[in-house]
Amino acid sequence: MAEETPSPSLLQTRKILDETWGDIHPHACLVCGSGWGEIVDGLSPISSIPYEKLPGMGSTTVDGHVGNLWLAKPGGLDVLIFQGRRHFYEGVGWEPVIFPALLAHALGVSTLLLTNAAGGIREDLQPGDFLALSDHLNFMGGNPLIGQCPHPSIPRFPDQSKVYDPDLLNKIKQVGHATEQEIKEGTYLALSGPAFETPAEIRAFASLGADAVGMSTTPEAMVANGLGLKVGAISCISNLAAGRNSDALTHEDVTRTSELALPRMTRLLAHLIPALAE
Repeated sequence: MAEETPSPSLLQTRKILDETWGDIHPHACLVCGSGWGEIVDGLSPISSIPYEKLPGMGSTTVDGHVGNLWLAKPGGLDVLIFQGRRHFYEGVGWEPVIFPALLAHALGVSTLLLTNAAGGIREDLQPGDFLALSDHLNFMGGNPLIGQCPHPSIPRFPDQSKVYDPDLLNKIKQVGHATEQEIKEGTYLALSGPAFETPAEIRAFASLGADAVGMSTTPEAMVANGLGLKVGAISCISNLAAGRNSDALTHEDVTRTSELALPRMTRLLAHLIPALAE
């Protein structure tokens, strides 16, 4: 294995965290996708740092992504929460997209939880449903591992047989049952965006085995898996994918559905994060 040489932005961000929060040892890291950011209030937040003060992240540019890194203590455990994410379609490269995974690894985090809002392709998926990811299809037209590898600990050709940890997937479903919420399971298809899909594309994706579609999550999952972290991911189905109904798709509808699901999101994560230590 090559000697680890953290990037300047990672070193600078760690220095900022040390100066702000001291010697922390987070057990898990959570990335909040569209509509998930307000769950922070239910996870015993301690303090936050704006993304614009963190080299490697930078300001978010999408509504519904606040852009704060929080230290929280749900169940007495130190947890990092990225309140909002950066996207490939923002046009600033892969670094801010995969930075949460790199920072989590640098701080010794063992588990990365990713959340998102997604369009439901599979016929049984309805707005407000939760889908725990068991696999993905990368149709983003790019790969964060192309070129110089973002971290020397990642193999040149990382295995992706189990990107989403099966034990963590089962734990997500068990916590869903314990909180009286059905957690469905399926495959997520990632596109670059920033446009919603056409009905023809959705029909093609369904034939390939995709259950839900979105514009995120897969890059972070790939990098975290390559670094040896346990990865779990949960989609809130925010809309029916194109062609499943006659309504035009809008980001406002995505946000509205997520807001309605917020109490259930909070209850799920508030029970899940402490369960990771069991």
